Amino acid sequence: MKLSQFYFDLPQELIAQYPLPERDEARLMVLDRKTGKIEHRIFKDIIDYFDDGDVMVFNDTKVFPAKLYGNKERTNAKIEVFLLRELNAEHKLWDVLVEPARKIRIGNKLYFGEDESLVAEVIDNTTSRGRTLRFLFDGTHDEFKKTLYSLGSTPLPEHITRAPEEVDDEMFQTVYARNEGAVVAPGAGLHFSRLLMKRLEIKGIDLGFMTVHSGLGTFREIDVEDLSKHRIDSEEVIVSDDLVDLVNKAKDADRHVLAVGTSVLRGMVAGESMGGHLKSYAGWNNKFIAPPYDFGVPTALVTNFHLPLSTMIMMEAAFGEYENIMKAYETAIAEKYRFGTYGDSLLIL
Repeated sequence: MKLSQFYFDLPQELIAQYPLPERDEARLMVLDRKTGKIEHRIFKDIIDYFDDGDVMVFNDTKVFPAKLYGNKERTNAKIEVFLLRELNAEHKLWDVLVEPARKIRIGNKLYFGEDESLVAEVIDNTTSRGRTLRFLFDGTHDEFKKTLYSLGSTPLPEHITRAPEEVDDEMFQTVYARNEGAVVAPGAGLHFSRLLMKRLEIKGIDLGFMTVHSGLGTFREIDVEDLSKHRIDSEEVIVSDDLVDLVNKAKDADRHVLAVGTSVLRGMVAGESMGGHLKSYAGWNNKFIAPPYDFGVPTALVTNFHLPLSTMIMMEAAFGEYENIMKAYETAIAEKYRFGTYGDSLLIL
């Protein structure tokens, strides 16, 4: 397919800038991918579409405070540093993005904190904006991480145009987050409250977890019209034996397997085995998914309404059929659904 097929005119006022006070009170559009029928519900109503023995699979990644602001030595120029991932714990090496990149060269030192107590040295250029930093810190790894994160802020995506606030510390994290490593929150998972999770368990719906550490490649602009030529960044995926047993039992019983978010959808593709079953997996995945694509494991997907030309819409279209998804988005705009990470959701059955 072509990139331009995923463009639509999205009014800026529909891009959610703040989370709702209650996670599970967002709007939920329900799409039947076989008939194209659309329903309008509230997110907590998702429980009505699943029964005892069905499985919901969540991404339990935990977002860390990845955005730092520092100053360059001598010039004192203000530098934004976006932490991507830790490369070497012993030597405190990190893969980062810097802005403005033209000012940051190998050998430069950056200072962080009001008292400039944390110092980093640029030791490599990785991309036009990418750098490798070595943090200069005397102390244990735990002490270093505590200091580093105390200086960081929530890495809100660019479509949220305001600065991070205290509300984001809680609401840009799922209630079940436990494995640190992401700089992108699993948006669909943000709608699940603790009460809703408990109600799902009481109904007999099995809750399973995989880990997908999503990076900024999720939002990277696509610069080719022919989508078969697009390449995405790799992300770490961990599919446990416990999840495999849970999902495959449901598949054998012809029960629903819901992927909570496109990150889980990608994780299921990485761990897919013969016959539409799941296998354990621990590694990196750079599979780009766009229509047409035949998914073997998931029978349902819940995801947010995303921005034009995004890879997430392409995955939705691969799962729910292109015409259905574009009609759903047309309806969402007409009905003034909220878009983006803090926006409303779409359940595809």
